[in-house]
Amino acid sequence: MRKITTILILAILFTSCTSCSKNSNSKNSSSEVEVENLGSHIKGSIMHNGIQRDYILYIPAIYDGNTDVPLVLNFHGIESNATEQMFYGDFRDIADTEGFILVHPEGTFLNGYQHWNVDSFTPGTTTGSTADDVGFTEVLIDKLASLYTINLDRVYSTGMSNGGFMSLLLACQLSEKIAAVASVTGSMTPETYALCNPQHPTPVLQIHGTSDADVPYDGVFWSRSIDDVISYWVNYNNCDTDPTITSFQDIDSLDGSTVEHFVYSGGDNGVTTEHMKVTGGNHTWSGADIDLPGLNTNQDINASIEVWKFFSRFDINGER
Repeated sequence: MRKITTILILAILFTSCTSCSKNSNSKNSSSEVEVENLGSHIKGSIMHNGIQRDYILYIPAIYDGNTDVPLVLNFHGIESNATEQMFYGDFRDIADTEGFILVHPEGTFLNGYQHWNVDSFTPGTTTGSTADDVGFTEVLIDKLASLYTINLDRVYSTGMSNGGFMSLLLACQLSEKIAAVASVTGSMTPETYALCNPQHPTPVLQIHGTSDADVPYDGVFWSRSIDDVISYWVNYNNCDTDPTITSFQDIDSLDGSTVEHFVYSGGDNGVTTEHMKVTGGNHTWSGADIDLPGLNTNQDINASIEVWKFFSRFDINGER
């Protein structure tokens, strides 16, 4: 995902607030920071494979530690970072209402930008990476579960672009800890596709624009087509192959795009495989308040709202 001046300004404002007053919502509050007008944010780090790995945590005000709550992982895109994704693919208002804990992991640097290692063999944007991001994610989930009352049957992963690839990789390689995933403008690399080994029926939502020039809808040598991704999960989940198709209202006729919702139901354990096809949509997070330069953003849906609506229907055992 491209760098955006507006997001960088917000990131500076966020960073400048890290000396604000502390609160005590977690089991271990020593690292917790409350940021004015932004709710409870925590900048944390863990060591994994001898490397410091960082993350930004968002704790909703209604969290009291007495009830197990869901955890949502929100992965940034390539060339982006956790702070930018927190503002761009924003779930914080939803977390405040629904009560889930939200974590924005930081990727490691490769060739000058942060990334997620979704494929170290097929030529592409993460070629040559040695980062163990699946292992880092596993350790991060375990660490957060030791600090907060997290319902480990309700851990979900989503992300933008490279972060969407990462979420689908987790569905393949860490499914014992992941209840459902949603990819926004991401896909599966040929390696992820070929070696995918999920351990349970896994609800998958794919939101993708047909005019995406960064992760092409019809695929490219380093990325499977969106039809391939959907077909894989329809087949694995044993879903009906004929989807129910509905159209979202074209609320914003000026955004140059419309959205159809494909639902493949009838999967094992009641899971579904779903696709929100943004016809004319670009490499953007639908419903985002921040426009990317030169790209129209679909405003007929809000990807964050749709992702949470999807997640909330499932736990690791299937339909709730």
